Amino acid sequence: MGKKPATRQCVGCCESFDKRNLMRVIKTPEGEIKLDFTGKSNGRGAYLCKKTECLKKAQKNNGLNRSLKVAIPEEIYHQLERELCEIESE
Repeated sequence: MGKKPATRQCVGCCESFDKRNLMRVIKTPEGEIKLDFTGKSNGRGAYLCKKTECLKKAQKNNGLNRSLKVAIPEEIYHQLERELCEIESE
């Protein structure tokens, strides 16, 4: 029997997906919020679909704030949105 793929829940749409199909947002030990492209960086992580609308839902329902246990400033959401738009355009 093969291993089951690791699934994680998107904090925007609340649906579960294979971990590899989501992007990870982390709060580093220094308190910085950033995208973790490797999926292995140290820090508390939350997962989002690779869609701008899921980021907007997560902002509206405070999903990232709850998951990362920190209040996320507006400019961080704008930065994440810019990085996500780059990913979507690839």
